[in-house]
Amino acid sequence: MRVIGLLGGMSWESTAEYYRIINQEVRRRIGGQHSARIVMYSVDFDDVAQLQHAGDWDGCTDLLADGARRLKAGGADFALLCTNTMHKVLPQAESDVDLPFVHIADATADAIRAAGQTRVALLGTRFTMEHDFYHARLADSGIETLIPGDADRETVHRVIYDELVRGVISGESRQEYVRIIRALTDRGAEGVVLGCTEIPLLVGPADCPVPLFDTTRIHAEAAVDRALA
Repeated sequence: MRVIGLLGGMSWESTAEYYRIINQEVRRRIGGQHSARIVMYSVDFDDVAQLQHAGDWDGCTDLLADGARRLKAGGADFALLCTNTMHKVLPQAESDVDLPFVHIADATADAIRAAGQTRVALLGTRFTMEHDFYHARLADSGIETLIPGDADRETVHRVIYDELVRGVISGESRQEYVRIIRALTDRGAEGVVLGCTEIPLLVGPADCPVPLFDTTRIHAEAAVDRALA
C-alpha cells in the first residue's frame, strides 16, 4: 500500500472527512482491520484565508510548497491537497517539490464523464467560481461549467468562510444553497459540483434535483485507487 500524503487544514473540518473516507474505503476494499497509510500536514487556516483575501497567491504557493516538502520528508509517495481553492497555485507549488499530487479537478472530471454529463454547475469559494483554474481544467475534459450570479456567488462564498470552515451548519444557509442549486439546474446544469470541500457538510443528494459531485469523496476515493493500485 502506497503512503498517502494529506496537505490539509483548509479547513480542518473537511480534512477530517478526507481522513475518515480514506480509511473507511481502504477497510471496505481490503477488509479485516486494514486502514490507510497516511502522512498528514495541517496548516493554520487563518494564515491561508488572509493570504487568499489579500490576493497574495505567491504567499499561498510558498505555504503549499513548504507543506509538500514536509509530506515528502515524512515518507508520502503521493499527495492530496485537501481543498479546491488552493489548487489555483498547486502547479507552481508542485513544481518546487518532487512529490506528485492527485488533482481534485481531474478526479472530478473523471466522475462527471463517467456519469455521461458535459454541463455542470460549480459551487465553491469566490476564487474557485470566478477564477479560471478550475473551469479550464474541466473544459480540458469537455465539460462546461455554470456559476451563480453575483449576489448568489457572494452568498455561497460567505457561508463557506463565515460558517462552514468554523463548523457552523445552518438550516437557513442550506435553504439558500438549495435555492441557488435549483436556479442553476433551471439554467441547464445536468449536475452540481460541490467545488469546496466543506460544502458536502451542508448539502447532500436529498437537497438536489440532479446528481451532486462531492469533490471531497471523489478526491479521497481517487487517493485510495492510487494507494492500492
